[in-house]
Amino acid sequence: MAKVLVLPGDGIGQEIVAEAVKVLSALKKEGAIALEMDTGLLGGCAVDAAGDPYPEETRRKAREADAVLLGAVGGPKWDNLPRPQRPERGLLGIRKDLNLFANLRPAVVYPQLANASTLKAEVVAGLDILIVRELTGDIYFGEPRGIEKRSINGKEERVGLNTMVYSESEIRRIAKVAFEATRKRSKKLCSVDKMNVLETTQLWRDVVIETAKEYPDVALSHMLVDNAAMQLVRQPKQFDVVVTGNMFGDILSDEASMLTGSIGMLPSASLDENGKGMYEPIHGSAPDIAGKNLANPLATILSTAMMLRYSLQYETAARRIEAAVSRVLDDGLRTADIWEEGMKKIGTREMGDAVVAALA
Repeated sequence: MAKVLVLPGDGIGQEIVAEAVKVLSALKKEGAIALEMDTGLLGGCAVDAAGDPYPEETRRKAREADAVLLGAVGGPKWDNLPRPQRPERGLLGIRKDLNLFANLRPAVVYPQLANASTLKAEVVAGLDILIVRELTGDIYFGEPRGIEKRSINGKEERVGLNTMVYSESEIRRIAKVAFEATRKRSKKLCSVDKMNVLETTQLWRDVVIETAKEYPDVALSHMLVDNAAMQLVRQPKQFDVVVTGNMFGDILSDEASMLTGSIGMLPSASLDENGKGMYEPIHGSAPDIAGKNLANPLATILSTAMMLRYSLQYETAARRIEAAVSRVLDDGLRTADIWEEGMKKIGTREMGDAVVAALA
């Protein structure tokens, strides 16, 4: 039986994960899936309880699990802590500890929500992009890093230092994930870099081109990151699968998310080389609406579908969850972030109940 570690995290994480667990429990009760769920602490709640954003108990449970379901971490409550103790360090820590180097972020416009996008409906209708982001390298993890004092023009002042680093093997393995994903879609892959300025991303482009020789059936193109950011808004449907580094992927995937109308609709998967993964909505902990039954749980529920598909091999159950979400939207049910005139506004718990009902 598969083991799933549930990490609700902070803010709205507690609420949205509860609804995702409700959906998994319904599938388990009817015998569609077989799994056992355990819970743990990650982020600010872990700092409060154990003084560590990624406590040893959570580390042990995460290593033993077949998959991890995460809500969200962080909030202004912990902003003044020393950097190693901040909630986000727990998130970076678990990604690195489990070697979750491949981040899959789909940006899909549901036809029922085409008018919710800030772009014209005809620009985004039918949009279905997959961004493959490298997750354990780049400037977020490179050394040296920090803030130090240096003499500049004879005066001592503070200097911030971060280092962008990628090895050939790191680039090659994320490229392979992207090429394999592309083979299952339109066989059109765009690699995004900044090779005209950064030597690190010149290596990125060189290695991606080398890797492409193993995938002659995939059409590979390249785009500089500033142009890619512009093209995502100008003509987003020109993209199918995009592969890029950690920092560029962080920015571009959030940009792509808003093409869909709400960041509350988008799931993500972070995978290791064997398909073990951590699944989470791409949004944050939204402390301003925490505890108010306002958060949209659909991104988290859709993350469970990705978990069943990629790590636990329950494709039929994954498709049923996705169909149930679409059915709920067909029925005109909306949380506040995706509500429009003529639709029925409901809360977090009610949306979870509606998805469970639609499963049946």
